[in-house]
Amino acid sequence: MNYAEALALLSAHGQTQLLKYYDELSDEQKRILLSEIEHIDFSIIDRAGKDAERKQGKITPADAVTAQDIEKNKKEYEQLGLRAIAEGKVAAVLLAGGQGTRLGSDAPKGTYNIGVNKKLSIFECQMRTIKGVAEKAGYNFHLFIMTSRLNDAATKEFFSENDFFGYPEERIHFFIQGVSPACSHDKKIFLEEKYKPVLTPNGNGGWYSSLIDAGLGGVLSRDGVEWLNVYSVDNVLQKICDPVFVGATIKSGCACSGKVVKKVAPEEKVGVLCKEDGAPTIVEYYELTDELRNRRDADGELTYRWGVILNYLFSVNKLNSIDVNDLPYHLADKKVPHIEDGTKVEPSVPNGYKFETLVVDMIKLMGSCLAVEVVREREFAPVKNKTGVDSVESARELLKLNGVEI
Repeated sequence: MNYAEALALLSAHGQTQLLKYYDELSDEQKRILLSEIEHIDFSIIDRAGKDAERKQGKITPADAVTAQDIEKNKKEYEQLGLRAIAEGKVAAVLLAGGQGTRLGSDAPKGTYNIGVNKKLSIFECQMRTIKGVAEKAGYNFHLFIMTSRLNDAATKEFFSENDFFGYPEERIHFFIQGVSPACSHDKKIFLEEKYKPVLTPNGNGGWYSSLIDAGLGGVLSRDGVEWLNVYSVDNVLQKICDPVFVGATIKSGCACSGKVVKKVAPEEKVGVLCKEDGAPTIVEYYELTDELRNRRDADGELTYRWGVILNYLFSVNKLNSIDVNDLPYHLADKKVPHIEDGTKVEPSVPNGYKFETLVVDMIKLMGSCLAVEVVREREFAPVKNKTGVDSVESARELLKLNGVEI
């Protein structure tokens, strides 16, 4: 793209401010700026506004296969799941694009040391689980790791320094999460530098399109991968490619499934698996009305009690049959550092929007979803904060409870 083409494109979208400093730039900076402009999806800004106006449909409770039900059929499900894994039909996708900022670290979150008496990173906790399943199935399944522009190099370096935690390097594939522009409240895209628009990760809902854009779809088709287990780096007790979970999903005939735990209180900050206009969906905790959040059944249980832990299984065939670009964009009102009048501005209050898609929105597109209850103390140890609820402290206690030496 040359200057004239960029100017025409920006003029059509009302974003010519991105060329404000063009004459001041070096040839290399001009090249970078024009390349960035060429790849911006300007439609996101308009789409996000319309998506935000979408009215929520009728919300009703969803059923789940309880932990007791799973225990009764555990042997059957496990055998079915192990067979699928051994045949190469299952792979894992780790969402690891974040930094450990809230934990006081600028490094990739997965590198954070959760150990006390020895070093034990979040990545290592999860890789131990993966190795255990692979050994039981007799097959090293593929692991796809979604990083971000910010932490890709550091994540790859960490895995290399740790000898890929004893897992075959050729079975681990890194890919970078897509980005979307950040703009002011009047929808003008910010500049991060005079030659760089502000581009931020487009949310975890972009995991599949980013994987495909990275050319990794060929690995799925070549090796006959039929199921992708998507999970978050936040949880040190994640069971990845859990054979029981895989087997229960295959037996159900559903196109996807999600692990859930019973909410401990109405105000717990987890999304809830339920139904919207009869279709499976996940409603974020802040989107539930007070009435729905606090409603209880006759037995005293919360009606909307199935909290998701960001561990899902998706059918590849179904993913390929839907348009993942149909995912709605969510507007996040944020403090966005940017260039203004030639100098860097660090806002003290939210000054603009970032646009994100969410993996929870994929559930509705899949058409059917099996909710599988797991025992919270065995599988849910989120690391969101340094101390307090869902923290490094609480995760360490749960690791010890599960016999992990830290």
